[in-house]
Amino acid sequence: MTKQYLDLPVAPADIAFGLMADFEADPHPKKVSMIAGAYRDENGEPWILPSVKEAKKRLGEATHEYLGIAGSQTCTNLAKELIFGPITSSLQDNAASIQTVSGTGANHLAATFLARHLRPNRVFIPTPTWINHKSIWEMAGVAVVEYPYYSHVTREVDITGMLDALEHADPNDVVILQACAHNPTGVDLSKSQWTEVSSLVQRKKLFAVFDSAYQGFATGDVDGDAWTVRHFAEAVLASETHPGLCVAQSFSKNFGLYGERVGALHLVVPRHLSAQGALSELMLISRAEYSNPPRFGASIVETVLGDRGLRAQWKADLDTMSSRIQRMRGMLRQRLEKETLRDWSHVEKQIGMFSYTGLTAQQVDRLQREFHVYLLPSGRMSVCGLNEGNIDYVVCAIGEVVKASRCV
Repeated sequence: MTKQYLDLPVAPADIAFGLMADFEADPHPKKVSMIAGAYRDENGEPWILPSVKEAKKRLGEATHEYLGIAGSQTCTNLAKELIFGPITSSLQDNAASIQTVSGTGANHLAATFLARHLRPNRVFIPTPTWINHKSIWEMAGVAVVEYPYYSHVTREVDITGMLDALEHADPNDVVILQACAHNPTGVDLSKSQWTEVSSLVQRKKLFAVFDSAYQGFATGDVDGDAWTVRHFAEAVLASETHPGLCVAQSFSKNFGLYGERVGALHLVVPRHLSAQGALSELMLISRAEYSNPPRFGASIVETVLGDRGLRAQWKADLDTMSSRIQRMRGMLRQRLEKETLRDWSHVEKQIGMFSYTGLTAQQVDRLQREFHVYLLPSGRMSVCGLNEGNIDYVVCAIGEVVKASRCV
């Protein structure tokens, strides 16, 4: 028998990527994938944003030289202005920004930095959430505590459970929050609920880490999708006891730059403190991990955000994507309610790329085996996978697994 090197067991395959491989190998002509977090157009094809296409044209023969360890300062300054908006000018030395290897790299850099220097006893992570949140913080060596986020009964945020759990946190503990378009549920807190959470975070002296992967993509409103981050940042600046916050920012979804790995990490500290020492430490960590962030994707982002015309086109592109997704949600709800005679209003109320459908793991398994319709076992659906050409088939398949109807 072959022995594993260092007695290491073979780790289970990533669920999403494993399902995508199964989908690619499936020869069925009507197969439908609603797995991946990547936008698809009405024809089910990847879509290059017109603003991005024009930026690439303008870049022409782009240089392949190294960026500095902190990345493109132009890109990070524009990224900071995008997420913090009108309060950017008041941040000054109270913020440190560094380019990262997309949102995953930003989350990892934040965890490594905070584990070393803030030294939290625990990190509070929502359940459910993006699968990498837990893995990243476990790698950083910080004890993970899960707090309730989603109620399967109300199909809304479990705000009572969330607040009750965070009441048990200690000063300098970290709480992970998603800025908008919550992955995987598509359910966000209301402004009044965010205000409650912000007050608790400040009172308990917790450190908030925001994961911002969908700004503008969620609703088409760049500023509206950033309201929560700006609200929390203002509270940090006004406090003398708040430990601060981080924003892990990704441009994969809202620029369609999935493979370019463009992101940024922003640290905000109270007014009486400076973040410049933190920036030097973030650079030391980055140097040891990957030395220099990718250049080409950052050049695209700074070209688009730095040009008034391209920025306007980009906002129109965001509206194109978010509007199509919302239209698919409306069609899905109407047709499912007609097919199953059940309430599917939650599908239309949710926002962003994903929907927590409420389908069970057994129903999802049957969808895949019998109808070649692929979702995650949790019932999470990537709404981008729907279009007018496949929605009737998907609705009929879902109808078959939730009631005794025939799918033709």
